[in-house]
Amino acid sequence: MKIQGKMFMWLSVFLLVMAIVYGVWSKEPAGTTALFLSFGLAIMVGFYLGFTARRVDVGAQDNKEADVADDAGEVGFFSPHSWQPLSLAVGGALAFLSIAIGWWLLFFSAPLILVGLFGWVFEYYHGESRTQ
Repeated sequence: MKIQGKMFMWLSVFLLVMAIVYGVWSKEPAGTTALFLSFGLAIMVGFYLGFTARRVDVGAQDNKEADVADDAGEVGFFSPHSWQPLSLAVGGALAFLSIAIGWWLLFFSAPLILVGLFGWVFEYYHGESRTQ
């Protein structure tokens, strides 16, 4: 994970230089602001990955002599099927459409977003375990 942190830190340096150069040459505030915000995002992700890399074990990607098979194994749990992202997508699309059509459309999109978010968070929750 150390290499990802370093990559994002180098990306943040590049974005800072490009934001300054773009801002001086173009004098266009929207693009300059977007580049500075991208710099901020890249440095936040870089610091997070660097901080996390110090607390976890060394991965195969940090070993220069590692093989591809060294990184094999279980990565995590990924849901095989879920309808909750569809509800969130439709609710989000309606919410953004409400900006163009009218704010009244938010009354229809908010319940879809809340149902999708609540369902996704508690999809695999089956209550408290009663083992003693």
